[in-house]
Amino acid sequence: MKILLIVYSNDDYVAIFPLGIAYIASVCRNAGHEVDIYSQDVYHWSESHLTELLDREHFDVVGVGVIGGYYQYRKLLKISEAINQAKNRPFFVIGGHGPSPEPEYFLRKTKADAVVIGEGEVTIVELLKAIEGKTALTDIKGIAFLKDGNFIQTPKRALNKNIDTLPFPAWDLFPIDHYALLREAHIENTERCMLVLSGRGCTFKCNFCYRMDEGYRPRSALGIIEEIGILQKDYNISYIDFQDELFMSSEARTIELCSSFIRSGLKFKWFCNGRLNYAKPDVLRLMKEAGCVFINYGIESLDEKALRVMNKALTVKQITEGVENTLASGISPGFNIIFGNIGETADSLKRGVEFLLKYDDHAQLRTIRPVTPYPGSPLYYYAIKKGLLKDCRDFYENKHMNSDLLSVNFTEMPDDEVHRLLYEANKILIENYYTSRLQRTLEDAKKLYLERDASFRGFRQT
Repeated sequence: MKILLIVYSNDDYVAIFPLGIAYIASVCRNAGHEVDIYSQDVYHWSESHLTELLDREHFDVVGVGVIGGYYQYRKLLKISEAINQAKNRPFFVIGGHGPSPEPEYFLRKTKADAVVIGEGEVTIVELLKAIEGKTALTDIKGIAFLKDGNFIQTPKRALNKNIDTLPFPAWDLFPIDHYALLREAHIENTERCMLVLSGRGCTFKCNFCYRMDEGYRPRSALGIIEEIGILQKDYNISYIDFQDELFMSSEARTIELCSSFIRSGLKFKWFCNGRLNYAKPDVLRLMKEAGCVFINYGIESLDEKALRVMNKALTVKQITEGVENTLASGISPGFNIIFGNIGETADSLKRGVEFLLKYDDHAQLRTIRPVTPYPGSPLYYYAIKKGLLKDCRDFYENKHMNSDLLSVNFTEMPDDEVHRLLYEANKILIENYYTSRLQRTLEDAKKLYLERDASFRGFRQT
């Protein structure tokens, strides 16, 4: 069959490579199907352009996946309308973190024919086989659909325990020269970046986090190195953005991967997501030697009580020691701090700001966002139980309008007070970041004119 996979526009100047879609494209092609990619993220076509394409060309199936965000939800509705208006409307499949926890709501809202729930590589191949053979969808695990207006969800599909069996992403179907322009911390203008997964899942269970799949499944170091080798050879990639939910899943695993990178002889910079309780000096030294330049940490709060409430499994002492160890190793730490979880106060936010001011090395602009109870997360069900949220429709249609604004207020403060505090906190952080940028630029000017620094390449350089 002929399959069209849609990569939606996120209004980015340089889009992030759609790794999930690239895996789906690969398994579909390996199953014998013809796969086309609709790169709206790169070309920023209007939704009417999609309708015209579907009217002009024949596709048997069209698919799109989204995460659970306010922008992504509304984008999915626009794309769904464009698909449903097409004269030659294909079988319409949706998936991803957005639809998976509340498939019935998304089916009725988008008028899609099926939802692939959770990990999709095996499920999508079975679904395509059923569509092609016109067999019953009820025989396929891990999907949901409407039949005669009635909602049907099939039994959950078991996870693929050996994700090394999956084929590499179908890079050749995508405009890689665009995605390689992604800029991450400490990347040089001449370096090209690509996303890689070293594993799937996370070993922790924070109350604000929704994950489609339980547990953690690592890839083999050999498979990761083989993939990076291909990216270097075929696409001249020199900077790897590990998109795992948690690259540093343990000290032993992190040491294993870094040692393998070093032994491989491959030279590349990399960025990953880490855990501060594993940020020990010996681990970080090895990460630095292996090419790591930035570790993005989920700190979330500097309030001990809030950390316990959100089930973060971290203490302020661990956070502080981990960040200090990271800076001492020569690796930049990324600080993710959110505000407004159950019981947090103005003092919780103040501690977060003070921590950022003390330890931020200005590798990135970091601001503090309010916590959001995404559907599927424990915090979402808590909000419903406490009457703070009605259901999925209430979340997406009434509450979640922007990730930097409150969707549900879990504090004892009025909404206006929470937003005022967030403004004051982020004003301090934004001013601090740009003051640092200004000082660095003035230092460059001083070296240029007073020290005749001939290596200077221009103030307009980005």
